[in-house]
Amino acid sequence: MLVCALAGCKALPPPTPLAQLNAQQMHGHAVFQANCARCHSDRTDTPLSGPALRGIFKKEYLASGAAATDERVSATVLRGRNMMPPMAGQIDQADLNDLLAYLHTL
Repeated sequence: MLVCALAGCKALPPPTPLAQLNAQQMHGHAVFQANCARCHSDRTDTPLSGPALRGIFKKEYLASGAAATDERVSATVLRGRNMMPPMAGQIDQADLNDLLAYLHTL
């Protein structure tokens, strides 16, 4: 912990409580549970077979080193990356938008 403090590390704020999410974010949570939760944790830092997504948009970079932007995350979701299968054809644009809205609450 001291190393983190000296290096300027910042603890991530907790995710927005589920009870405080709006309708779009709640639908995004459902999309996450149906499509992402088997490989990615969302509300903890515990990695599963894929990286934990808590704080994904509160960091400057994704685990891959790419910028943490809606465009980059969308591309990864749709096209896949490494062991992550592409979700294009399984998730439509509205669901992707809702998923991104949810990921911003983490």
